[in-house]
Amino acid sequence: MAVFRWGQNWDAFHDLEREVDRLLQSVNLTFQGLRFGRQYPPVNLYELDEEYLLTAEVPGTRGEDLELTVAGGVLSIKGRRSDLEEIPSERFRRQERPRGTWQRSLKIPERIEEDQMSAEFNNGILKIHLPKAEALQARQIPIAEGGE
Repeated sequence: MAVFRWGQNWDAFHDLEREVDRLLQSVNLTFQGLRFGRQYPPVNLYELDEEYLLTAEVPGTRGEDLELTVAGGVLSIKGRRSDLEEIPSERFRRQERPRGTWQRSLKIPERIEEDQMSAEFNNGILKIHLPKAEALQARQIPIAEGGE
């Protein structure tokens, strides 16, 4: 007699996985269920001539649900992503995209003009402009010829 049959329903395991994910949401760790994940939101940091540009992917988040603060060389990004209101949470069978409130803090490069920082949000991409301080920007050093 076969113990396993093709097409056997695994709903009980999916329900268990969903319940474990739900229980672990209250724990501030970077894993989803028992699968290791990445920090949220994912970010990229670019160094340009005049500034650093930090981009963060926050799909499903509205601009009014975002908050940026900077203090002591640390940039904090806070936000909230809501569920689809028409689907009750008990109907989830798998959930890989984080929901609810989240926060990520990043140490920013030294010598940033914090009072001139700006941000823009478009199509789920948050762009944060971190202008370099004068002393950090490259400058041409004149070379004198001759002389001893």
